[in-house]
Amino acid sequence: MDIARRRGLDHAPVGGWSSSRLYALDGLRLVAALMVVAFHLMAYNGPGWTAAVQSRFPGAHRFAYYGWLGVPLFFLISGFVICMSGWGKSLGDFALSRFTRLYPAYWFAVLAAVFTLWMFPGSRDVPTLSDLAVNLTMFQDPLGVDRVDSVYWSLWAEVRFYMLFALVARRGITYRRLVVFCLGWGAAGLFAAELGNGLVRAIVMPEHCWYFIAGMALHLTYRFKPNILLWGIVACCFLLGQHFLIAAHKSSQYYAGVKAPLWPALIVLVVMFAAMSAVAVGLTNRITWRWLPAAGILTYPLYLLHEDIGWIFIRNMEHRMPPYAILSILITMLLVASWLTHRYIEDPLGRWLRRKLKSGVEEMRFYSLSISAIEPFRSDGSRRTERTTPPRQDGE
Repeated sequence: MDIARRRGLDHAPVGGWSSSRLYALDGLRLVAALMVVAFHLMAYNGPGWTAAVQSRFPGAHRFAYYGWLGVPLFFLISGFVICMSGWGKSLGDFALSRFTRLYPAYWFAVLAAVFTLWMFPGSRDVPTLSDLAVNLTMFQDPLGVDRVDSVYWSLWAEVRFYMLFALVARRGITYRRLVVFCLGWGAAGLFAAELGNGLVRAIVMPEHCWYFIAGMALHLTYRFKPNILLWGIVACCFLLGQHFLIAAHKSSQYYAGVKAPLWPALIVLVVMFAAMSAVAVGLTNRITWRWLPAAGILTYPLYLLHEDIGWIFIRNMEHRMPPYAILSILITMLLVASWLTHRYIEDPLGRWLRRKLKSGVEEMRFYSLSISAIEPFRSDGSRRTERTTPPRQDGE
């Protein structure tokens, strides 16, 4: 074994890394999704319940309030998983995998939400066709267009993370480059928080970057082995993340209309980092429950579909049955809808898009290799301009 491999830095994974599926991450995804669902349906005084959630769920709403922390947990998981799925891929393959992962279910969720708002008016305004068109691109936030569903804000944060991560994927993901990226992004987050420049803050995301960075460092811990450098990055992200979490707690109280103490939020943050650290050091490798991968694939459609559709269902049913019965039926329906979305839209459309986009990228590369650059002149002295036949399309 050569020196580079023994060091386990830039060429080959060593230690406890395994390419097998991490079932615990599927479980954590499900927990994060259910936390967010609980927050919106049981702790937020929005257009769903006509009476305050404090009266509908006198005790449970205090626990459901902390469900907003499911989003930081999603970001932690995302930092871990993007390193795992992007390792060894080219920039083009990474971009294709992210596009085909995010958009098929998202397109369906946007159209389903708009259709539901149109069919059952009264909860809030139906988006204009122009706003709907912009929402289908997922770029409504940078353009200042109203979101079809408020939960889509986190998708823009994910997209910005992918754009920044592409800086690493462009040259190939290695241990050293990821560490440099984590340290550089963290330093940029500190300066962005201090300077207060809107554009810089939008790119660097000082409120959220610590979760993505910690997730990446934890993936390196899992893929290679624990060391003081990686644990130092994770610890620093926790210490800085709690500062921004406190500010988010204050604004979330205002947003939800629920007065809740801070200390449970800090405990949840500790549990989140502890759970992801347990995954990173292999303590959860024995978890291989077969239902977890199936549950994991439901989390993204569930996250996309639950809010507006859930509120409309609640508004039309709240005077017909008890609140907990409504929630039981609603969550069951949402889980079934999430499975159908994955089975008949997200998975087949994603695979079709992947094939077509990959074919398009290959054709772009082919046409970029101009024959004129190799043989610029014909034998008669005139300049060559034609190209050869492009690659065949799928099914041709």
